[in-house]
Amino acid sequence: MPVSVKHSQLIYDALKACDVQLVSALPETWLVHLIRMAEDDPEMTLVRLAKEEEGVGISAGAHLAGVKSAMLMQNHGFLASINGIVSLAHLYHIPLLMLISYRGEFGERDPWQTQGGMSTLPLLHSLGIPYDRLDDPAHVARRIAKAQTLAESSLSPVALLLGRDLMWEE
Repeated sequence: MPVSVKHSQLIYDALKACDVQLVSALPETWLVHLIRMAEDDPEMTLVRLAKEEEGVGISAGAHLAGVKSAMLMQNHGFLASINGIVSLAHLYHIPLLMLISYRGEFGERDPWQTQGGMSTLPLLHSLGIPYDRLDDPAHVARRIAKAQTLAESSLSPVALLLGRDLMWEE
């Protein structure tokens, strides 16, 4: 599966334009270029996680230090982070920008991704987390800026779902 370097660069540039200075991530196929870009950028701090829930604490610490951050994760990483989101980000009003590779939607070829994909939207709804989809490269910069603004003004988690049409080059 060819992950789009060009679209990953659009996403990365939009994060930088929002003054995001720290990203946390686990290795994930759709995020490989974003992680590499963060790793290669001396102005960005990349925190490699052992499990996604740690990213919530990293982002909380960054917020308290006055640093804007973003969490890069897959659907299953979001599912694994729910305890931290509820018990830390929601409870203590931490702005949390989550970029979630939205696996398991129409066109998914990997059966192990489907259940996580089907669970993501209902869980975002039930947790009251605003979200938007990123499928069109023309909307990337504006939607990331709007999501970051909402996370900061509401002091709460916000999710952007990175769709197949954006992340794949077929």
